[in-house]
Amino acid sequence: MKEKIVAGLSWLIALWMCKVFLFSLPYKFTLHPDTQHIFGTIGAWMSGFLGDTVGGLFSSFGSYAVGSFELLTSLILLSPALVWIFKKITGGEMKANFRAKMHKFGGLMATMVMAGAVFFHLATPLGIEVLHNGQSDGGSLFYAAVSILVLGIVMFFINKSTPNT
Repeated sequence: MKEKIVAGLSWLIALWMCKVFLFSLPYKFTLHPDTQHIFGTIGAWMSGFLGDTVGGLFSSFGSYAVGSFELLTSLILLSPALVWIFKKITGGEMKANFRAKMHKFGGLMATMVMAGAVFFHLATPLGIEVLHNGQSDGGSLFYAAVSILVLGIVMFFINKSTPNT
C-alpha cells in the first residue's frame, strides 16, 4: 500500500515538474523577449563577477542550456510511463524499481536546476518579481522554481528508500 501511495505522489510531482519545464521550452528555445530579458539580466550580473565573455555566453546561450537540461529531466521523469507502454505492447515486463529510480534521479535533477533558478532570482537584479516592459510576473516564475526545488527534494527522498530489486 505504501508503495502505491509513493508512486501516486511521485507521479503527481513529476507531472507538475514536466508541465512547468515543457511549457517553458518554446520561450527558451525561440529566445522570446521575456527569456532574453531574464537571461540577459543574469548574464549582465555575471559579467561583473566572471567577466564579459562568461556573462555574454550566458546571455546568448543560457536559455538553450537550461531548456535542454529541463527537457532531459522531463524525459527521465516520464520514462517510466514510456517504458511501461513499450513493455505492454511487446509483452515484456518492467523492473519493479525502474519508476522509483527514474523519479529519484529526475527529482535530483529538477532540484539542481531549480536551485540555480532560485539563486539567480534572489542574488541578481532579476528579483523575485520579474519586471519586463512595465509588466510584472507577480513572482510566478520564482514561486514555480521554489515549488519544484522543494518537490524535487521530496521526490528524491520518497523514492530513495525503494528496494533495489
